Formats: sequence, C-alpha cells, structure tokens
Amino acid sequence: MKKFISALLVVCLAACLFTGCGKKEETTTIYVYNWGQYIAEGDDDSIDVIAEFEKKYPNIKVQYSTFDSNETMYAKLKNGGITVDVVFPSDYMIGRMRQEGMLLELNYDNIPNAKYVDDSYRGLAFDPEDKFSVPYTWGTVGIIYNSKYVDEADVTGWELLWNEKYAGKILMFDNSRDAFGIAQYLLGYSVNTTDSAELQACTDKLAQQKPVVQQYVMDQIFDAMENEEAYIAPYYAGDYLTMVEENPDLRFYRPEDQGFNIFVDGICIPTCAKEKEAAETFINFLLDPEICAQNLDYLGYSVPETEAKQYLDEELVANDIAYPSQEQLRNASSFDFLPEETSREMESLFMTVRNG
Repeated sequence: MKKFISALLVVCLAACLFTGCGKKEETTTIYVYNWGQYIAEGDDDSIDVIAEFEKKYPNIKVQYSTFDSNETMYAKLKNGGITVDVVFPSDYMIGRMRQEGMLLELNYDNIPNAKYVDDSYRGLAFDPEDKFSVPYTWGTVGIIYNSKYVDEADVTGWELLWNEKYAGKILMFDNSRDAFGIAQYLLGYSVNTTDSAELQACTDKLAQQKPVVQQYVMDQIFDAMENEEAYIAPYYAGDYLTMVEENPDLRFYRPEDQGFNIFVDGICIPTCAKEKEAAETFINFLLDPEICAQNLDYLGYSVPETEAKQYLDEELVANDIAYPSQEQLRNASSFDFLPEETSREMESLFMTVRNG
C-alpha cells in the first residue's frame, strides 16, 4: 500500500510540474514617478507606504523615482522612450497632459476607494469628468522665513522676496509657473494670463529680483532652510510643516491680501504605462483613508478625504497652515491649463531670467 501511495505521489508531482501546479504567481513591477519628499518612507516612525503596499500585494513590486517640478516630469514623459505606470502631476499639468492625450482613462472598478474623495475635489476644471485623475493632496503656497534673521516688520507680502536687506539669503522657485505666479500676484495680473505684454512685465520683475537670489531651488530648499544657509523662500505649506520640525525658528506666511496659489496634486496613469491594472491597485491603496492619513500626516500636506481626518493628528487638522479657513482662502487662485504657446513662452522667458 505504501509503495502504491508513493508511486501516486510521484505521478502527482510530475503532473504538477507539467501543469504549473505549485508555480509561484508571476511578479509585476510598476514604475512610480513622484515629486521628491512626497511619500512617507518610514522615517521618524512614519509608515513606509511602498513597503506596506508590497506586503499587502506581494506580487506587485514598485520601482520608485522622483522629479522636482511639473515641467521636468512633463518633458521626460513627452520625450518618450520610458515606462511610467503612476505619476503625480499638479492640477494645471493634468489639464495639459489630458489635452495632449498623455493620460489613460482610469477604471474605477479597480479604484473603489475613490468613493472617499470629497465632492469639493471632484469635477475640477483640469479634469471635469474625473476620467484621468484622482486627488492625492492639496495645499497652498506662501513664504517660509527664518524668524531669527528676518524682521517681522518686513514680512508684508511677496515683495519680501525682493528685499535687498536679505540679498544672498533668498531662494526662489526653479520652475516657471510658480515663479511667474508670484510676479503676477505682485503686479496684479491673473495667474492664468496669456497676454504677452503682461508676461514680459513679469519677466522684468523677476529679472529685478535676480541680484538678491542665492539660488533657484525645488527640493534643495529643505537643506538650505533647515540648515540656515538661506533665510527666505517661497514654497508649499505642506513642506513647511516638515521643515519646521527640523528648525523651529521657521515661520510660514501667506500674502492673503495680494493672493496666493491653491493647488491639487493628482494621481494619474500616463499612456506609456505597461501595467495599468496594477497601477490602479496602487492608486486604490493610496486612497484608503487610513493609509492616506498616515502618509499625509508625515508629509504635512492636506488630505482630500474627510474620512481620513479621523486618523490624523488632531493638532494637524486644527492647523490653519494645513487647513486654512474659507476666509483665509478668499484670494486664493488655482493655475489653469495654459495654451501650449503660452506655456512655451513662459518657460523661455523664465530661462532667460534664470540663466542671466
């Protein structure tokens, strides 16, 4: 009898080898392209989002890389020849990529957690039918300054970034849209102007600033401000909340009377994606209210899901830098998708200023 059982096991094992029984399920790799410093990676007891995702979905691996501006990301995808399955553009760039056919429509059957997104972040102008994006974070732009070195009397508005008293200690955005937006607020223009004369006036204003600018930065701002290599910089509120933990002398100021940018960063699947369903699984994971809260609690950015707030630190929810009131947002404005010729003109003018 034992011999018979042994023989039967041999036959079954051979059958398994030929039919794939016992074979490990094939592993899929998705390529995720995100802003720098824009996902929790386990630092300071935070959640490691990617590690938790791979633990939950062991047959999906994540290859993660970063960009420092919408324009850098756009150029890389536009030039082609790469695979990116998940990308995180800002509102106006989602509009541009949508118009240019660079994004795939999302299959919400694979993203059931999209139901948690608040109505106020649905149907926005850059993606009115929510076909191509789901919101990741939202926030505002203001001025970060070091209270040890900057006189509070000088903190009156965007003009602080032109103050010769702090020459060599001022940082400036290293992307055309944010830099021009500041000049447009100062000059009283719409941040969505397409008027060439107004764009030239903004160029002149930015050129006047160049002598006091230490450097044009994006992610480099963290080290420069935390280590007091610079004293003043425009940047995103969420990143300020990360920086102030490292340097408690930093402060954040929104020029509410002049106006400032309010933005929504989304999650999209570009047309170069190879693993769309796995990408949607990753997006769905990010939208889980508990994961969303743990991720953004570390990042400092604002959650677009009321359901997620129950998992957030109460002090963060009450912080008007992260969650400003409607009164504080009265003069906030969003960047719209600009015509291609205007975008090219703005980028060219900015490079003229930046490169001297």
